[in-house]
Amino acid sequence: MAPVTHTSYNPADPADVLTEFTAPGPRAAADAVARARAAQPQWRGAGAGARSAVLASIAEAIADAAAELAALAVREVGKPVTEARAEVARTVATWRYYAQAPYEPTGTVHEPAAGPGLLLTRRRPHGVAGLVTPWNFPFAIPSWKAAPALAAGNTVVLKPAPEATVCALRLAEIVGSELPEGVFTVVPGGAAEGAAVLDAADAVSFTGSTAVGARVVAAATARGVPVQAETGGLNAAIVLPDADIGRAAAHIAAAIAGYAGQKCTATSRVIAVGAALEPLREALAEALRALPAGDPADPATVCGPVISAHARERAAEAAEGLSVLAAGPVPEGPGWYAAPTLVEKAEPGHRLLTEEVFGPVAVLLPAADLAEAVRITDSVPHGLVTSVHTAALDAVLHGLDGLRAGMVRVNAPTTGVDFHLPFGGTGASGHGPREQGRAALEFYTAERTYTLLPHNTA
Repeated sequence: MAPVTHTSYNPADPADVLTEFTAPGPRAAADAVARARAAQPQWRGAGAGARSAVLASIAEAIADAAAELAALAVREVGKPVTEARAEVARTVATWRYYAQAPYEPTGTVHEPAAGPGLLLTRRRPHGVAGLVTPWNFPFAIPSWKAAPALAAGNTVVLKPAPEATVCALRLAEIVGSELPEGVFTVVPGGAAEGAAVLDAADAVSFTGSTAVGARVVAAATARGVPVQAETGGLNAAIVLPDADIGRAAAHIAAAIAGYAGQKCTATSRVIAVGAALEPLREALAEALRALPAGDPADPATVCGPVISAHARERAAEAAEGLSVLAAGPVPEGPGWYAAPTLVEKAEPGHRLLTEEVFGPVAVLLPAADLAEAVRITDSVPHGLVTSVHTAALDAVLHGLDGLRAGMVRVNAPTTGVDFHLPFGGTGASGHGPREQGRAALEFYTAERTYTLLPHNTA
């Protein structure tokens, strides 16, 4: 097989090449898993105190490098600097949170149904966790996968997206400096290296496209290893007539334009219920026009560049042929910028209603009532997150019972989730146990049941 070369560009200035490297190949990835497997018994046996102390040290090391890491995310993946700083802060908080996890109970004690003895349950690590991560959260996503895996006593092999290679390698330098050799390894490369990691690991966690995620789930299931896959969203924001329209528009605009819509939790469908349609149309268009695409290094920028020229073309094509309500200017120059765009009058089957565009484009849709809004929301294969804007608690408690979304956010944008709560969706948005919070600790461990009977009984 011919060597494969990967290049990481600055999306705001593609002439700025961060790295160009030859992929190490599947054998190198398999070797990394083998080294991680050899290191795992010692790491597991180090004890709760040692693992907790190391994860706490990692958190502080990342905090010490926060400014550097934020600047690197701006340069390599085009993340607006204010959001990049927030991502690094969330990354630090994630490692601090899981630094306490080794002290959590790992099982329960039960009485036998009859006779003397004890029944115990105990959660034990799987071994090597194989992680494949995207480029859009180059520090947070690897961390919210790796930290709970390590806390539970697993070792980790991470295959990051090629577009975020430099970020991943820098994270590995920081994390690896606090850990024994082989406990945390980054394997750069593309699909071949990712497949090799996942083919050899004892547990698999993937974040990426729906199509690739389906193949990952099938392969892991065939091997009989635990697998979780987070595979995007086609998220809706529902606005009822009693909502604070201005506040709802601000939230939704930020969820459309933030990081150029390159989040699985971005809003791509806006559903206005009844009389909310006309005021929301005007308010949301105005709010989007106030968030033009701009230099990600500028703290005022909300919508930076998209990750590639292809991504820019995909966003532009998604709005073709539709009635455009708002589309702001983009900076002149070489960067890959796409304007935050709101469209309407999309016919059933249009790509904005069937697939994740992963760009700053959203469609406005009318609904006669809340029941129709729920039907529209649930009409797509994805079910990650839905936001609902209303003053009526009854609508939230009873009117939304039919929603299939894994997360529902009331009077809040679809974007932005808490790292200590379960994260994940239904349908085409995800497979397997949830990520983050205590749910992650359960995924990275297997529960065993022990029966202990006396050696001698009368």
